[in-house]
Amino acid sequence: MMMNKTGVVMTILLAAVLLTGCSTSKDDMLPPGDSTMLALWQGEDGGGSARQAVAARDSLRRPLTEGEQLATTADDRSYSRTQESEISQQFPRLPNPDLVMYVFPHLADGNSPVPGYSTVFPFYSQVQYAMPGERTEAY
Repeated sequence: MMMNKTGVVMTILLAAVLLTGCSTSKDDMLPPGDSTMLALWQGEDGGGSARQAVAARDSLRRPLTEGEQLATTADDRSYSRTQESEISQQFPRLPNPDLVMYVFPHLADGNSPVPGYSTVFPFYSQVQYAMPGERTEAY
């Protein structure tokens, strides 16, 4: 397959652009100085102190909005360990479906009206808990 003239020109231009990134030297990017890395780390580079850097960083900070504060509090609570969360995570409750029975309005003992009501019966008489590691979700 032969490349046309514009394809060759575009390839040469692309190669030239990519190779210009390799043409900078270390001294151009990081000019040499008298400071050691320890002096720079401790903020003794002469170009500013550590206090100035902290002050500049603090000027860029903004206070949290009310929504962000509430979300942060909720996140903190979700990660904290309590007795309740430990027990509910290790021993989750097994499902215990309820039977809801509705009693229609009726007359009792001949003339005594009884309004309609509903009552709930759990299928199992006791609450059952899963053992640690036992699968509780639907299959």
